[in-house]
This record gives sequence, structure tokens and C-alpha cells, in this order.
Amino acid sequence: MSRAIRPRRRIRRAVVATALTVVLAGGSATAWALDRFVVEHVEIADVDAYVAAQSATSTTTSDEGASDTGDDADATASAGVLTDTTYTSQDASITVSTVTTGSGDDTVTYYVADLLLSDATVLRSAFADNSFGTNIIETTSEIGAANDAVFAVNGDYYGFRDTGIVIRNGVVFRDEGAREGLAFYRDGHVEVYDETSTTAQDLVDAGVWNTLSFGPALLEDGEILDGIDEVEVDTNIGNHSIQGEQPRTAIGVIDDNHLVVVVVDGRSPGYSAGVTMTGLAEIMQDLGAQTAYNLDGGGSSTMVFGGELVNDPLGKGTERGTSDILYIGGLSSAVEE
Repeated sequence: MSRAIRPRRRIRRAVVATALTVVLAGGSATAWALDRFVVEHVEIADVDAYVAAQSATSTTTSDEGASDTGDDADATASAGVLTDTTYTSQDASITVSTVTTGSGDDTVTYYVADLLLSDATVLRSAFADNSFGTNIIETTSEIGAANDAVFAVNGDYYGFRDTGIVIRNGVVFRDEGAREGLAFYRDGHVEVYDETSTTAQDLVDAGVWNTLSFGPALLEDGEILDGIDEVEVDTNIGNHSIQGEQPRTAIGVIDDNHLVVVVVDGRSPGYSAGVTMTGLAEIMQDLGAQTAYNLDGGGSSTMVFGGELVNDPLGKGTERGTSDILYIGGLSSAVEE
């Protein structure tokens, strides 16, 4: 029996006029913070239409004979078989498992999704509210439901910042190199790269399908990288929240088109304390990843499978809004067993 698509529940970060007046009265610094972190700034209001237009005019050929656009990947999607912990179709094989280590306040609980893809373009990206810009958020579940996702995980929260190279589903959205990024190529291989040494168009021309801009890289050639516990992200606003034991999301590469995604819950003594960056790297290493990269974490760390929330963000059972996800489609056509 086919699984019904859940209705999409839109959420927007609303600013009530009376509250806005009070906040603005607090001074220009408060007004700046409100504009920087709360108010939506939409650059592209209909991403699907934008991608279609870009794909129609693009003359770039695929690398290694892969499909030219994500539409081809959608067109070849087939009905899959879905259980509580697995999904199998001609395009993807997904296995989700739960791991618990330690005891008492040192307990750590994390969730592992092993992904085998027939083609690199099966792993796609989607934006909150089908819009590109800053401070546009929906939960991972909501973005996933809007895109028929059988599997979804939070991305890099690109919308929190205005820097970084953002290429999604083969289309350039931002070209402001600033940090160490991760590039998924159409031929199935994945590379950590220096955003400041290239351009978004050069990456697309080389066959890049998706990029992520957060970090740091955790593993290279299967070895844990030095200094990862001291790395800061968004230091221009004093964001030190990635230090210490925290909820985490990471993606790793075992082989071409063989990925592993980990979501670690945290800040929940007795259930899951979270892990340091080195602890996250050790998890990825134990899973056989050769390359691994840290994504947005904290309350954003969320895994959704079969339309259901898998983990327990911050031990509260509710999701925090984010700007983007990585996902695999096919939920509406899946047959449940």
C-alpha cells in the first residue's frame, strides 16, 4: 500500500508590529540584531522555478556521464520498500540504526544512516519554504514533507550567514568563498576543498552537484584531523557554540556513492550528553568513513526517516527550524512492510 504524503505545514518567523516597535526602541544595535538574525531576507522566492530556468539555459555537460539535472534523477525514481529501519529501491538503499554508549550522565545516543546510492544525484538538497535567502526557516520534517523525502537530515544552515559557496542540485546560489567546504561530485566522489581558492562556476563546470559550507572536516584518508576541537564557525559574531560536548550532525564518505550520516543527540543528561568534535570524528572513523565533515549542530541536528522524526533533539522531542536539508525522495510511492 502506498504511503500518503503528509500535508506541508508552513512556518515563518513572524515579527509582530507592536513587539518590533518595542525592540527598535532599544537602540540601533538591537535593530541590527533583529534584522541580522530574525527578519527574513528573500533573494529567490521560488527555488524550483529558478532551478528549472537555470537548468534549461545551462550548457554544462555532466561529469562522467551523469544526468544533467536533478529532474532526471526524479524521473528515474522508483517505488521503494520501506520498513521501520530500512528503505530499498533501485535508486537507494538506506539503513537507519541507533547506538547508545556510556552510562549515567555520560550516556551518548546517536543515529546512523547508511546510504548506498545508484547515482550521486539521488542525494538532493532543499531549502525552507522553497526560498533562498537568510533567516528563512522550517523544520527538517516540514522541508522533507514538501519534497517527498523518505530520508532527510539538516544541512549547513546556509541561511544563518551570507558567506560560503552554495551549490545545490547543480545550481549556483551563492559564491562568497570563506571557509573549508565539502563538494559532492556527480561521479560519486566527495572532496573537502578551500572555498577561497575557487569559484562556484568552476566547481559546477568540474561536475559538482552539491556543496556544504560549515565544517570543520573531521577525517582525511580515514585519519582524524588535528585541531578540530578548536575550530570556530562564524567568528565574526562570536559563535563558539560548536566547542565542547554538543549535539552534532556529520556526513561521511565510505566509498563513491556510499555515504554515512550521523546525528548525535546532546544536552540531555542520562539520555545523551553530546560529543566533542574529536568524539564525532571517532564515531565516523569507526563507521569506516574515509572523509567526514561536520554540519550544523545543536538544536538543528535532526534526522527524519519514513516521514517520522528519528532522534530526540535536545531531549525535547521537537525540532528547531533550519534553512536547508539533504534528502532522498520517494516517500509517497514507498510500499510499507
